[in-house]
Amino acid sequence: MTTVRSAAELLAAEIRDQGPIPFSRFMETALYHPEHGYYRSPRDPFGTAGDFYTASQLQPVFGRLIAAVMHQRRAELGDPERFIIVEWGAGRGELAEHLTAFHHYALDVGRGSAPPRFEGVVFSNELFDALPVDVVRIQDGVASLMLVGRQDGGFVWTPGPPVPEEWHAYIERVRAIFPPGEELWIELPVRLRDTLAAMAAPLERGFIITIDYGYTEPELIRFPRGTLMSYRRHRAVEDVLRDPGEQDITAHVPFTHLEACAASLGLVSSPLITLTRFLMEAGEPDQFASALAAADEHEALRLRLQLKSLLFGMGETFRCIAFRK
Repeated sequence: MTTVRSAAELLAAEIRDQGPIPFSRFMETALYHPEHGYYRSPRDPFGTAGDFYTASQLQPVFGRLIAAVMHQRRAELGDPERFIIVEWGAGRGELAEHLTAFHHYALDVGRGSAPPRFEGVVFSNELFDALPVDVVRIQDGVASLMLVGRQDGGFVWTPGPPVPEEWHAYIERVRAIFPPGEELWIELPVRLRDTLAAMAAPLERGFIITIDYGYTEPELIRFPRGTLMSYRRHRAVEDVLRDPGEQDITAHVPFTHLEACAASLGLVSSPLITLTRFLMEAGEPDQFASALAAADEHEALRLRLQLKSLLFGMGETFRCIAFRK
């Protein structure tokens, strides 16, 4: 038996045996395969030595702000005796030390479990952008799924079957945003609703709060070629089919569709806001004054830089949306 040593070898064998595969299958294997997936690698993808930063790496500032948000949400629910936080896509678990005042469960994609029923908050940071998507190309007015095949030893896009009927309305809404006749590449968020439903299912009463980057439908006009992107060593890589398992793959979150999915699940959406506004509303404006005053010069500078990155860097790029149940 041949030993498979990488996600690339695994995908190449699958395509050889079955023919071209949907991009969602490619992305799922590349990111989440138990042995060879990017997020399952012993190499840490986060931080300076990895491929990208997230807000969760800006500790302790981000953790303190999120803890303040959780205290606010608990108060809004009437201070239930057992207030639980379930964090989806917990990564390295940086938030845990800041949430010790709560019952906190840290889940990763495909790993861990939440209590069967609870009151509290389901929280995620950069979860939805890493969910597998399918890809559609609209050319000469015809929409086709784009599959992943093999050619000359590499992975390539290849036209596939017509788009499933369940996605026709979604594609027509997107198509209407662009000038007639323009070639378009569109991501289909095929895992989004099921993921949101799984997050909401055990929540008896409370909130789902998610932080991510994405677009509303009118903003999609900026992305006629779609939003798929890979990241490696802090550099953007346009070829998302290159080196599966060795680089991150992301797609912007379609917030308008996310809100529609939430409504279909009986959730009530709050307005979509910037991460800056979300964090500025998390407690008192001077809540870090005492920490800055007590810190030495080096630590105080580090805290100020973290605040600056969160409020004026990531804070304007990332958005936050909450759903109440």
